[in-house]
Amino acid sequence: MINEFVGWFGSIMLSLCAVPQVIHTYKTKKAGDLSWGFLWLWFWGEIFTLIYIIYSDIESEIYHIPLYMNYIFNTLLVVYLIYAKRYYKPIIEKTP
Repeated sequence: MINEFVGWFGSIMLSLCAVPQVIHTYKTKKAGDLSWGFLWLWFWGEIFTLIYIIYSDIESEIYHIPLYMNYIFNTLLVVYLIYAKRYYKPIIEKTP
């Protein structure tokens, strides 16, 4: 019971850690400071780890739902940030 709570709590905390960046990017419509390397490594790290966990869970018949939620939510967040990096154009301020 405590182990399950710790798993859920940890997954929620990890899922929420990207939310402030997503909110900031959404409000400012700026993603220029986010590096492509970081975004793509984060994305593929989430995808491969999710595949690994699902595959391992199918083999062991023990399912880690908190981890699925964490990796799926984080994947959605990083997809938004990749979209923002690609399509939000930098604002060039003109000097008078």
